[in-house]
This record gives sequence, structure tokens and C-alpha cells, in this order.
Amino acid sequence: MLKIRLRRMGARNNPFYRVVVSDSRRVPQARAVEEIGYYDPTANPAVVQVDAERVQHWVEKGAQLSPTVARLVKQA
Repeated sequence: MLKIRLRRMGARNNPFYRVVVSDSRRVPQARAVEEIGYYDPTANPAVVQVDAERVQHWVEKGAQLSPTVARLVKQA
């Protein structure tokens, strides 16, 4: 099953996250099907950029959003 979730990037103590579509059976750092946005919690205020059109596309194909990504999509 496909999931839309966060992949941690960045350096130690300076994280940012990419919003990716990936297979739920693989670790989040594995190769993603598609990258559809990013989230930078260290910026003030936090920066969220998500391609809502692509999120809708993948949800229609059966992908599920993680709880954190669902909250970020509502916020964006």
C-alpha cells in the first residue's frame, strides 16, 4: 500500500522533511515514488509547501496520508 509521509533530511539538529509517496512496507528513507512537497519546522514561522493537486491524485489512487502529513496538508 502507498503512503504519503515525511522523509527526514538535513543535518543533525537541523532537520527538514520532504513529503513523499512511498510503499508503506519500506523504510521512509527508501526510494520514493514521488516527492510532492517539503516541511521546514526550523524556520520561523514553519514553512509548509505541498502540491495539493498531486496529493489528491495519489489519494484517488488509494494512497493513505500519515497523521502528520494530514495535519500539514490542512495547514498548507
